[in-house]
Amino acid sequence: MGPRLHWFPEDVTVSRLAAVMVGMANSAGGKVLIGITPRSGYIQGVRDPQRMLDLVFQAALLSDPPLVLPVPRVLPVGAVSIVEINIPPGLPHVYSLEGRYLQREGTQTNPLPARKLRQLLVERGLVQFEAQVPPGASLEDLNMDRVSAYAEAIGFPVQSEQDLIELLVRRGCLKRTGKRIYPTYAAILLFGRYPQQWLPSATILAARFSGQTFADQFVKEEIGGTLPEQLRRAEAFVRENLRRVVRMVGLTHEETTEVPVEAVRELLVNAVAHRDYNLQGDSVHLNLFAGRIEVHSPGGLPGPVNLQNLLEARFSRNAVIVQILSDLGFVERLGYGLDRVVTVMKQNHLRPPRFEEVAGSFRVTLYGEALPPRQEVDLSAYQDLDLNPRQEAALSYLSRHRRITNRDFQEMCPDVHPETLRRDLADLVSRNILIKVGDKKATYYVLKQPAA
Repeated sequence: MGPRLHWFPEDVTVSRLAAVMVGMANSAGGKVLIGITPRSGYIQGVRDPQRMLDLVFQAALLSDPPLVLPVPRVLPVGAVSIVEINIPPGLPHVYSLEGRYLQREGTQTNPLPARKLRQLLVERGLVQFEAQVPPGASLEDLNMDRVSAYAEAIGFPVQSEQDLIELLVRRGCLKRTGKRIYPTYAAILLFGRYPQQWLPSATILAARFSGQTFADQFVKEEIGGTLPEQLRRAEAFVRENLRRVVRMVGLTHEETTEVPVEAVRELLVNAVAHRDYNLQGDSVHLNLFAGRIEVHSPGGLPGPVNLQNLLEARFSRNAVIVQILSDLGFVERLGYGLDRVVTVMKQNHLRPPRFEEVAGSFRVTLYGEALPPRQEVDLSAYQDLDLNPRQEAALSYLSRHRRITNRDFQEMCPDVHPETLRRDLADLVSRNILIKVGDKKATYYVLKQPAA
């Protein structure tokens, strides 16, 4: 059992479960599996998965502040089922249980030393804006139809409006003050009837300019509504206004967007999920220029994240918003988007994104300019040779590089067995498409002749 994995039998107590979850939340995250005997690893399963899911939510609510986590999963293992709980890294609070601050050290849950507790408090901050209650807001300011659609999306059973309220409590969207319940800013942004009544700047300002700089002639749209609505409308704006170009895709020339829509979508999700909503007076900006796209998000990089570690660091300024957008399919909770943007741009052979902190905002620029190829080769003559997609990718790689190695090919296809990739290259050699050069570890392959 590794240091970030913990097993529990079915008879685990709420307090014991809560302690491990809090310890993981204050450390690097982790995973809890319920239905496995800790010492022997025997998979006994859980007899009543729904009761166990309720137990998990009870444990999360014991934390101060409550833990907002991905919905636990019931996993079939043979004839039985176990319950999996994921505690993501980068949660925004320092969590306590009955006044105790805990951490995970190896397979143990121990008190946080005072020095490390102070460090965490500085890094993660004390109060998150999304968790505060807007002055004068009430449950009537939420659209329960939207909450009901969310419940359906995550498979939460609902028989009455009270069940929807309980769901919002569990997801950190409501706060109890005495006998009254109030919506947080996160609830207003995700499920509110009129979110901009409370946060006028919580919008996306989208604009398309015909040239490479700001100009008097442009297409503009101010996109409001809930965050899911904003993301859908912003993507529609991008699809309508992105320039189209002709590029080599695989072995053929195809018309495509100047910048991959997928990369822009990831940036928009990142912007609305991680912006600093405490900074009023500015919106998320989406600017489309000839040859590039810029996305500005109010507020600098959060917590311990900086320009040097932003592709590896995991910290969420708005954990509730991030988690619910993840539940709705907008963002992969552990990926946080930026590393995916880099990958998509690389796969499309475009310049890497530019990340900057500018005047209190975080700006990302995507360029439509392709990386200069090392070798200009037209591969269209190979398109009728009945090659598999991996072989097409190898030839596409060779159109930009002079050679390809087994390692290069494995990095392109990380989920394919190395022996399969070796056979793919050997087949291209046998068909007189590639030439094998060298031996053993020094082997590489080149095109036998360029396409006519």
